[in-house]
Amino acid sequence: MTDQAIDRDKLLDIYTRTTKVNRTDERFRELLMQGKIAVMYYCVRGQEVVSASAMAALNDDDYVVCTYRGQGEQTAKGVPMEAYWAECLGKATGTCKGKGGTMHITHPETGVMVTTGVVGSGLPIANGLAMASQNSGDGKVTIVTFGDGAANIGGFHEAMNMAQLYKLPIVFVCINNRYGEHTAYADHTDSVNIASRAEGYGMRSAHVDGTYVEQVYPAIQEAVDRARAGDGPTLVEAMCYRMQGHFFGSDFSYMPPEHIEEMNAEDCMPKLRNYMLEAQFTEAELDAIIADVDGQLDVAVQAALDAPFPDASELRKDVFEEEIAA
Repeated sequence: MTDQAIDRDKLLDIYTRTTKVNRTDERFRELLMQGKIAVMYYCVRGQEVVSASAMAALNDDDYVVCTYRGQGEQTAKGVPMEAYWAECLGKATGTCKGKGGTMHITHPETGVMVTTGVVGSGLPIANGLAMASQNSGDGKVTIVTFGDGAANIGGFHEAMNMAQLYKLPIVFVCINNRYGEHTAYADHTDSVNIASRAEGYGMRSAHVDGTYVEQVYPAIQEAVDRARAGDGPTLVEAMCYRMQGHFFGSDFSYMPPEHIEEMNAEDCMPKLRNYMLEAQFTEAELDAIIADVDGQLDVAVQAALDAPFPDASELRKDVFEEEIAA
């Protein structure tokens, strides 16, 4: 796919969202290494541009379904920072009252409908949301994100077939970071790429380098526009890197040295910075955005640290029916 120019205002929007994703990830790892928090966290370093570009292609009220490595989509879609951090730290002021944690962020007000900890399970759920939009005519589009490993479960194939059959307003975004947990792509998939599978369902597809905003954003925006126009689903595969271990604390012992060298050389963040400078944004403008995001993070993290844990009386709420009608 050829690179495409992006409107200046949209480019600034994507940069701001990307910065929020990147700085949130940095802050998370910093707090974990300092021992100030102790939670499960799946780093998104290396995938920031894909998440931000995908969310920038949506309207505020469109739907998102993501995985446990969903911080990028969640923060880029607009989940309020204080509520996000409170949920991650298990606090009562979180998006799910502290009961979901990092792997189950849900915030319908910003369209983040489901974050699932089960690999690949979000795809059929996203179909349900898209079908609801189609039936109600509300004009909303659903984006579901998942990894290359999830493309090998039955739910992927079933969801793709159903979405194409009914021309659902959905975009499947495979964030291919080249590893399914600790297994290299070539060791679990023999397809030339994930995008090529779309042909078997009669579905449109795009295969892009997710480290370049000028490739990934236009592809996803086109797919969203098609879905909103009633032209059916698209599978977009964005190639990127997972620049940290599978989860915070895991190492790179399963990765060959040459892949680590390639990964560091293809970092999406310097590429985006250079692209912004080429688009005539100044260093001062870009640094001001980083400073602003860092300031927001300071407030949000402290509020989360200070917030109370859920009361014991909340234990059965939102889990079991408190009363069952006779």
